[in-house]
Amino acid sequence: MEGEGAATERQRRATASQVDQWAVQDHVFKIYGAFASIPRSAQSVILELQRDKHVEYLTRGLQQLGPSFVVLDANRPWLCYWILHSIALLGESVDDELEDNAIDFLSRCQDPNGGYGGGPGQMPHLATTYAAVNSLVTLGGNKALSSINRWMHDAGEIDVRACYTAISVASILNILDDELAKGVGNYILSCQTYEGGIAGEPGSEAHGGYTFCGLAAMILINQANRLDLASLIDWVAFRQGVECGFQGRTNKLVDGCYSFWQGGVFALLQRLPAFGGEGFGTSDVEVEWVSDSTSEGDDEDRDSSDDNEALHPEQDQEGHQSSSHSPESSTAVHIQHSRHNQLEPLFHTMALQQYIVLCSQEQEGGFRDKPGKARDYYHTCYCLSGLSVCQYSRSKNENSPPLPTSVLGPYSNLLEPIHPLYNVVSRQYHDAQDFFSKY
Repeated sequence: MEGEGAATERQRRATASQVDQWAVQDHVFKIYGAFASIPRSAQSVILELQRDKHVEYLTRGLQQLGPSFVVLDANRPWLCYWILHSIALLGESVDDELEDNAIDFLSRCQDPNGGYGGGPGQMPHLATTYAAVNSLVTLGGNKALSSINRWMHDAGEIDVRACYTAISVASILNILDDELAKGVGNYILSCQTYEGGIAGEPGSEAHGGYTFCGLAAMILINQANRLDLASLIDWVAFRQGVECGFQGRTNKLVDGCYSFWQGGVFALLQRLPAFGGEGFGTSDVEVEWVSDSTSEGDDEDRDSSDDNEALHPEQDQEGHQSSSHSPESSTAVHIQHSRHNQLEPLFHTMALQQYIVLCSQEQEGGFRDKPGKARDYYHTCYCLSGLSVCQYSRSKNENSPPLPTSVLGPYSNLLEPIHPLYNVVSRQYHDAQDFFSKY
């Protein structure tokens, strides 16, 4: 066993990133330790999703924002999307006045020649076009959907996010064709790195957000099989760390937003035929969900043990707390097949739910990056999106409610299911698909 002096020397020689990592680990596992020490009867209260507080926080953001939000003046459709999508995930909707205000505002962001800018009068941009379209799809109804001019604007940035946002918008609006998709697959393929993840552009570092965007775009243009999916799985699986949440890049800190950007990658992978799924279809990318891989009894036994292990961290030799679910043990790819040869979830879903609910959730509403950070609408959106991915990871289809053992905490924590290619609630996606299929 390492002596106290050697441990002290190692800490003295630690890099700044190591010190930051240890600080985050200690903070997170103090939360887990405190949770594990309270009676089980009280644990269910702590694990409860604060729905009313979240809806109140989100609705207030649609009504009035403080002066500090001036830095997001070029991202106002994103604020609409983060807030509206979060409210929809919670199974709620905004009142008629707020809905009309949102539609009118987004219409003023729309350029006459196609696309949406970051605010009224601003130049159109693929990212804010994606956010505006997803906002209107989330609102649903004839007024919202008919307000979208399906022309796409010319020019813009060139990276994997731009590829995804363009392809995603075109797909959901039913205007995706071979001309638009030409060359996209080759470009994304050139961005897959030696690690297995996907970078924003050729030669850059693999990143969780770009990996989701790249894989989703490749699925939408039916070229996912061109990627090295085995190394991609390996890279994403090892981004779930000892804190139980995901990091965005190698040797970076855990961040709640990657609950979706990394967790959503697994939601996509598990539906690919190569991994036991039934695919997304070829023309309209209609999702076919992977069937449950175990019997109900097996599912209950497995999740119960996973839950118990995830909630009891241990300490390493240097005194820093570490989870029994380290990247080497819990998040390494486990492709277990049942007698029906169906796929298990490819990441530790209960552990991720634990991080989201205990470490990212603010009791007064909203979600944050990590303990010690402030809540914001961005992290609220993607923490809730990741939580939904976890809860439905073993569901037979989007209309089949998950077993209670798939939901950490009370079953009232269950969110609405999403369509993982677009990150909109499934019901709203199908309504939009029906609407735009007429054109």
